[in-house]
Amino acid sequence: MLLGSVEAGGTKFVCAVGNEDYRIMEKTQFPTTDPATTIQKTIEFFQKFDDLAALSVASFGPIELKKNNPNYGYITDTPKSQWSHTDLIGPLKKALNVPVYFTTDVNGSAFGEYVTAQLFNEKISSLVYYTVGTGVGGGAVLNGKILQGFGHPEMGHTFVKRHPDDLDFAGICPFHKDCLEGLVSGPTFDARLGIAGKDVPHEHHVWDIMAYYVAQAAIQQTMILRPDNIVFGGGVISEDFLAKVRVHFKQLLNDYVTVPDLDKYITMPRVKENGSATLGNFALAYKVQSE
Repeated sequence: MLLGSVEAGGTKFVCAVGNEDYRIMEKTQFPTTDPATTIQKTIEFFQKFDDLAALSVASFGPIELKKNNPNYGYITDTPKSQWSHTDLIGPLKKALNVPVYFTTDVNGSAFGEYVTAQLFNEKISSLVYYTVGTGVGGGAVLNGKILQGFGHPEMGHTFVKRHPDDLDFAGICPFHKDCLEGLVSGPTFDARLGIAGKDVPHEHHVWDIMAYYVAQAAIQQTMILRPDNIVFGGGVISEDFLAKVRVHFKQLLNDYVTVPDLDKYITMPRVKENGSATLGNFALAYKVQSE
């Protein structure tokens, strides 16, 4: 049995086919251009596999996940040019005639990290996954189920206490200015310093400022969801940066509640090379085909 994965990103689509052991058999990627062209390329990739059993799509958003909504399967009011109110799932279902699971890109990554933890026999039942890159997003898995309600979480648009050395920076989120995404996403380096994040030395104070905000995101999840693990991925994240986050987290938490050892609690992704979403998609595709 073959399972399909689509990581529908704002920059590129990554399509993969794997087996029941979640091993990639074939993979491709192409730029995210206009919806018609991009969706057609996705369909053509999967049409090569006659024994495709199911597909999971983890997409940039916002997206509509309520199955009783007439716009289920759509990318909704996204800032991505040409993609607002695009039916993503409908054309895939029609062309491929297989069950399709639909979720956010970060939910896919969260589920991939959760499944990997189970494969490694880690004793966890919940985790939160954040990506900190061009934007900031987060997803959670509780007792093996992806967390969502009226809609999917928008963890990148929560608000944090401002660092005293960062009060003059307005933030770059077009909706909220200084929400988490507006303060720690990759483009904030250029907005603050006029240089790209990859060119900012690790000893620069801006990293400490941003770690203060990311630590608050971890505090929020600790207080609300009490997960077993908080995973941070994305282009901004490194082990050096997470070491700073753990320091701020410890200071801010002030031993109010008990958490696991911080080196195991606040971590880099288990699945390397941004592969968490692909693995998560395989697991979700297996789940939807068996329902």
